[in-house]
Amino acid sequence: MADTWLVVGLGNPGPGYSRNRHNIGYMVVEELAQRIGASFKTHKARALVAEGRLGIGGPKLILAKSQTFMNLSGGPTAALAKFFDVAADHVIVVHDEIDVPFDTIRLKQGGGEGGHNGLRDISRTLGTKDYYRVRAGVGRPPGRAEAADHVLKDFSTAEAKILPFLVDASADAVELLVSDGLLAAQQRFHGVR
Repeated sequence: MADTWLVVGLGNPGPGYSRNRHNIGYMVVEELAQRIGASFKTHKARALVAEGRLGIGGPKLILAKSQTFMNLSGGPTAALAKFFDVAADHVIVVHDEIDVPFDTIRLKQGGGEGGHNGLRDISRTLGTKDYYRVRAGVGRPPGRAEAADHVLKDFSTAEAKILPFLVDASADAVELLVSDGLLAAQQRFHGVR
């Protein structure tokens, strides 16, 4: 269905992970669900799913939070794409990105996974890298700290004050990508810092 988009927010399930940097994808799809007045329900694809339209008569959004751990996000993503008959060029994955400074958003279609195991698993199960990514910057860890430890920690106190604005802007980026296309979304968000 050409006007249907699958938007997958990456994260880890469970309350212990809910405020981690790695879970910003969950936060963004939760914001989108609130905007379209949709509630998440359990789906057989091992995901929580919320469905609704982007505006009256607008494109349909299928918002998903995988209930597997981050590194196994591909199975639920591919199963949902198949169930809802959504091609890879109508799949948007929202995820944390350490190679983008905190409070910055970057969008792209295709390309590498940058060491992100959740993306690697999605590329493998979809059989293509040609899906969209909304990359919410969480920045690099300080000093010689491990990237894996950095993304599995909660946002700092200073970051937590800005986080609602980053989540809101990331949801805006998804909406603009769906309504106006990748170039328009890149022009709007790549100039913002």
